[in-house]
Amino acid sequence: MNPSFPRMLTLLRKEKGISQKKASQELGISQALLSHYEKGIRECGLEFVVKAADYYNVSCDYLLGRTPDKTGAVIAVDEIPENDPSIKDNHLRGSVLPVLNKKLVINSLNIIFDILQNCNNKALTIEASNALMIAVYSLFRSIYSANPKNPEALFSIPEYLYLTAAAGEFSKSAATISFLAAGGSVNGEKGLAEAPVISSDRIAAEYPMFASSLFNLIKNAETKLGGSL
Repeated sequence: MNPSFPRMLTLLRKEKGISQKKASQELGISQALLSHYEKGIRECGLEFVVKAADYYNVSCDYLLGRTPDKTGAVIAVDEIPENDPSIKDNHLRGSVLPVLNKKLVINSLNIIFDILQNCNNKALTIEASNALMIAVYSLFRSIYSANPKNPEALFSIPEYLYLTAAAGEFSKSAATISFLAAGGSVNGEKGLAEAPVISSDRIAAEYPMFASSLFNLIKNAETKLGGSL
């Protein structure tokens, strides 16, 4: 069985807000067997995959982790909305992959910053912005510094130090973001009083233009991260 199946099966049940007992009854199996499926202890047959997909109103491909879209749709570059008019020109000049990834990142950031705005927490928004700026800075400088003819005077931090400094600052920001989001206070700045409720269904409903980009970005990132474990 696809290793994503237990995770997706559990996620769909929890997003539906029902107990394992109720789901097992409606799926026509024992709670113990459903628990084994959700934990990946036992493999189910194709018949159950189809039954579960129908029950949760998703495609079998989504249930098996083959696509981040619940309908099973595969995203195409021209189908991804974007707010950057330069993207169409880039599509003409280069390959499809950079254009696709650019759209995924930009559209995902639209969702992230909207969620941050709704959180109405200045400290969290600033820290999230810092983390993103550090990531962009590191990427740009790595490309810039690859050619020794490019003048390093553009930067104030020595070349031999910037990667270590950037990695450390990014890790610090990531830890601070998690702490603030969980309600902690940093340097007198209070974190969130209440963390936002987020689910794939809510994201799809509130951000219909950008949701598929975020879901595909998550899938692509975890594929990359999984390969490094």
